[in-house]
Amino acid sequence: MTTKQRRPDRFHSVTPHLNVQGAARAIEFYRKAFGAEELFRLPTPDGKVLHAEIKIGDSIIMLGDEIPEMMPAPFVRGNLPVTIHLYVDDCDAVYRRATEAGATPMGPPTDMFWGDRYAVVRDPYGQNWSIATQIRDLTPQEIARAGQEAFSKPQANQAPGQLRASSSEL
Repeated sequence: MTTKQRRPDRFHSVTPHLNVQGAARAIEFYRKAFGAEELFRLPTPDGKVLHAEIKIGDSIIMLGDEIPEMMPAPFVRGNLPVTIHLYVDDCDAVYRRATEAGATPMGPPTDMFWGDRYAVVRDPYGQNWSIATQIRDLTPQEIARAGQEAFSKPQANQAPGQLRASSSEL
């Protein structure tokens, strides 16, 4: 007896599904900003996107135009409680490309105590993206120590995007 697979091969166990106002424009933005490849698009009769799939790196993201009664876009609900984390080869280059494509800078590329070069942008459709390049491979214990040190400094009252690693941490 064979066991039925519970997800398509192309997906990971967790797949973001974004609801936006203007999905076709969002797909184009993700292409320009993050090098997304469009895999699939199912349009509605009125020209909106019911469902689409894009691929960034090795991961698929589902997206479509909002359905206000069931899946409203983030701007309808206010501040979004989710950030999509994107590991890339060059944090600074992707941050620059994303802002040039129209993303709002939320935190510039910064060397962080947990070992990443890290930045945050908000795309024109309300989604938050953290962009990171690992610059140092740290154990959880090393990250905890570096975090305690970072939070014990005067800058500890700053937003997390502003907590920089000291030169001794890198």
